[in-house]
Amino acid sequence: MKPLFIWAGGKTKCIKYYKDLFPKDIESYSEPFFGGGAIYCHIIKNYSNIKKIYINDINSDLIRIYNVIKNDCENFIGYVDYLQNNYICLEGPTQENTYTDDNGIKHRCDRWKYFMDIRQQHAFEYEKWNNTEEAAYLYFLMKVGFNGIYQLNKNTNNRYGTPPGLLNQKDNIYDKNNVLEWSYNLNNINTTITSKEWYDVEKGDFTFCDPPYRGSFTSYGTKFEDKETIKLIKEVEQNKNYWVSNRDIGDGFFDQWITKCKVMKFPITYTAGRRKIVNDNGKKSFEAKKAIEILLYK
Repeated sequence: MKPLFIWAGGKTKCIKYYKDLFPKDIESYSEPFFGGGAIYCHIIKNYSNIKKIYINDINSDLIRIYNVIKNDCENFIGYVDYLQNNYICLEGPTQENTYTDDNGIKHRCDRWKYFMDIRQQHAFEYEKWNNTEEAAYLYFLMKVGFNGIYQLNKNTNNRYGTPPGLLNQKDNIYDKNNVLEWSYNLNNINTTITSKEWYDVEKGDFTFCDPPYRGSFTSYGTKFEDKETIKLIKEVEQNKNYWVSNRDIGDGFFDQWITKCKVMKFPITYTAGRRKIVNDNGKKSFEAKKAIEILLYK
């Protein structure tokens, strides 16, 4: 099982640093800032005694996808297949039918027009859909959208406004078997799925918190102020197996507030937030953003 979609700031690349520190045996797991659920996937694969899981994210549209995959997976897949089939048969980017914007994104092929039409419907006509349909349409947009960015725009009614990605998929836009595996695990293990503030989420034997990063280049549609990060640090210091990850931007913030917990720092490269560079020949390319990941644990 793997995450259902790319999520900016997701922890797939970090697990190799974390895994030897994970608790040896747990029966309950909690993730108050769920996002794409990379750590959850690791837990499912490696812990056979899990009896209770708490999944939470303040983004209710995101949580809708998980709830629908748990409770109405067959119809969800039907809607996604419908969108996928319409999309795959359309012409993708070619030299003749596209142009490239300043961010290196190609536009104006048939797939681009289809994506933008679906995004427009999701922004302004979503009330015509049932719960499962709305989740499926957002899932389609996230799978075809640019680089795992979750962006809310004023011109999309403060709903999903990420531009399209490369639009170069060949046969499919998602892994149906992976969706089915998610559905199985969400139903096979006692799983509570919520969309509320992090401090209202029940703790597990192991709780992993991955809040929006300080100085983040990615907008999740929510603000997370330093005072909330300080509260999370205190939770780590007061609770065994309560972890918090973040990004160290080099301003001394964590050194100022950490007194009792352990700290791990390591370099990480993010594809989200990459910047455009132009070489001497005028050719455009992209440079991934390098940063320092920080993990607080006890």
